[in-house]
Amino acid sequence: MPQRYIKKILDARVYDVAVESPITHARILSRRFNNTILLKREDLQPVFSFKLRGAYNKIRQLSEEEKERGVISASAGNHAQGVALAAHRLGIKATIVMPQTTPEIKVNSVRGHGAKVVLKGDAFDEASAYAQELVAKKGLTYIPPYDDEEVIAGQGTVAMEMLWQHTQPLHAVFIPVGGGGLIAGMAAYIKYLRPEVKVIGVEPEDSNCLQAALKAGKRVVLDEVGIFADGVAVRQIGKHPWEICRSCVDEVITVTTDEICAAIKDVFDDTRSIAEPAGALAVAGIKKYAQREAIEGVNLIGVISGANMNFDRLRYVSERTEIGEEREAILAVTIPERPGSFKMFIKALHKRNITEFNYRYSDQQDARIFVGVQIQAGGLGREELVKELNDTGYTVLDLTDNDVAKQHIRHMVGGHAPAVVNERVFQFEFPERPGALMKFLMSLGTRWNISMFHYRNHGAAYSRVLMGAQVEDDELEEFQGMLARIGFRYEEMTDDPAYRLFLGN
Repeated sequence: MPQRYIKKILDARVYDVAVESPITHARILSRRFNNTILLKREDLQPVFSFKLRGAYNKIRQLSEEEKERGVISASAGNHAQGVALAAHRLGIKATIVMPQTTPEIKVNSVRGHGAKVVLKGDAFDEASAYAQELVAKKGLTYIPPYDDEEVIAGQGTVAMEMLWQHTQPLHAVFIPVGGGGLIAGMAAYIKYLRPEVKVIGVEPEDSNCLQAALKAGKRVVLDEVGIFADGVAVRQIGKHPWEICRSCVDEVITVTTDEICAAIKDVFDDTRSIAEPAGALAVAGIKKYAQREAIEGVNLIGVISGANMNFDRLRYVSERTEIGEEREAILAVTIPERPGSFKMFIKALHKRNITEFNYRYSDQQDARIFVGVQIQAGGLGREELVKELNDTGYTVLDLTDNDVAKQHIRHMVGGHAPAVVNERVFQFEFPERPGALMKFLMSLGTRWNISMFHYRNHGAAYSRVLMGAQVEDDELEEFQGMLARIGFRYEEMTDDPAYRLFLGN
């Protein structure tokens, strides 16, 4: 099956719109991991993503009748821009259905390429369903983002370029995975010409549809997907990509949000370019693989798949980078509430740098501080730090892996509220668009008192809120029914240790 894609890839005419992207030597990363790490720079395409290749290859092969009717696609970002530019170059009318949560930078980019934008729904599934309605109603030709042979062949030209650019021995190629179009096209070509080269997919831990499929031996549908790396937030690997991936992909590595943020910084350090979260997946995978396998002196290539990053997301990325590199430990420490305690605690750190320090008076006996402490890369010294503090007599809770602490608590540390009783805490996700926060607040009604609220806009399609409400035990079922009617995804966090230490009673 994969072999029949080779001719399609060789025949793909993508260079009417795409450029032959360079391979950049990541010198800093290479020195750090004692391997030659190379980056295939698909972020340098005219739409800052590889998606242009597959979209153009598909559209140019349509019949004259199909071109005359116009094309349509559903996408939250990179595929939309690829379809818009490809259609513009070929003189074809294009309609792109995008979720209402799509960042303005991407909407404006699609419009800038001459396409008509229709905003529909809060997520891709709703936008996709509406696109299919328009296909049926207006006879438009649908351009799939990944589950199509011609799209896969277009993406496969990335591997064709890579192998003629790099003729030296190659240990492994790392490829980000969403719906699977890129890794399928590249894997088919690589395994045909260089079967000894490992093809390794990289996915976020919370969007691992290919890893789940390989484990099950068949395509599976994830219950839900993470929202940070929106470019690969796909619940099921495509049918056509799966036919290739099940036999041509050697393994899939998953990475955390913090590791993705650290990889974005790594790409910036070596290239002075900013990859989007999905675009930095390959680098995060290379780092994890090199550490796991303890390999040295080999050539590793990662695909930087896109750079459509909202500027206001950089604050969040920067915040999480040190933890992603495992250079920072986040701790909750209980110290005596008396003069001189801070000074004694600083001495107990033995000249380690403090990255963050939050405190507010709570009671006369104990003070609880939220502190970030710099440690060695790779998490070295974290256990030693906790042990030293424990041995000195401090009660320490390691919050480095606690998502609520990193998302909310570090920005909210302000002490307990003794007057607040029956407080229950929930973390919500809701679509980020104008008026969404107001709609969320208005939906809560007035029956239950809101005792705590924290919201931050990270420039993503979805935002998170941490909320406390005073709910009597016998009212809990009714309160949860109200939350269900609102329809936002939520999780109760009343027993979260970070909340209970710094904010709860």
